[in-house]
Amino acid sequence: MTDLLDFTGKTALIVGGSSGIGNAIAQAYRTRGAKVTVWGTRASAADYGDAERSDMTGLDYVQVNVADRAALDAAPIPERLDIAVLSQGVVKYGGAEFTREGWDEVMDVNITSLMDVAKLVHPALAASNGSLITISSIAAYAAAFTNPAYGASKSAAVALTRALSLAWARDGIRVNGIAPGFVRTKMTDEQFADEKREQGIMRTIPLRRTGETGEIANVALFLASPMASYIIGQTIAVDGGLSLT
Repeated sequence: MTDLLDFTGKTALIVGGSSGIGNAIAQAYRTRGAKVTVWGTRASAADYGDAERSDMTGLDYVQVNVADRAALDAAPIPERLDIAVLSQGVVKYGGAEFTREGWDEVMDVNITSLMDVAKLVHPALAASNGSLITISSIAAYAAAFTNPAYGASKSAAVALTRALSLAWARDGIRVNGIAPGFVRTKMTDEQFADEKREQGIMRTIPLRRTGETGEIANVALFLASPMASYIIGQTIAVDGGLSLT
């Protein structure tokens, strides 16, 4: 029987694959046979460790600041590319997103760089009839009064996913997205620092638990596989039912 989740011979680029959800996705493709390159902001893979809960085993690493247009233009794109996952993201706490500086920083990474990278990988994905996957957030659908830029950028990412899926379907590229709910990563640690706040979050999730990074990675495997060959323009909520409440 054919294993539809066997990615042997495939090449994947995971932007933001050095930590968190992106790192789990990178390792999921690698363990199923793909050659995986990850982009991150630090000088080398060795700069990621236990603090970031990163596993860089078997991954090719390239330092790329996706918010820097010059650095992005110079970034190497694999000659063959079957899968590109855009999981870069940043959030600012303490009201910083209400400032112009904070707003611009979040928007530059969370939405502007998505379009910039998507355009860069388009030729390679078109050549392989590949898959482009964006990682947004359930915040695209639910307002967070302390993080206006984050919510707005993730809503924009969902819209961009739909637009690119229409624009590039005839090029043979399938574009889809994933909207994770509450998943414990370094970026979300602050949300769970207060016990009462954590309990409040749990009450809003029908499954009464946070998600695991591997559960998001499983959906990324599916979307890049032949099992999702007739799916385009969809952003799948992986949130334990949070979006139902």
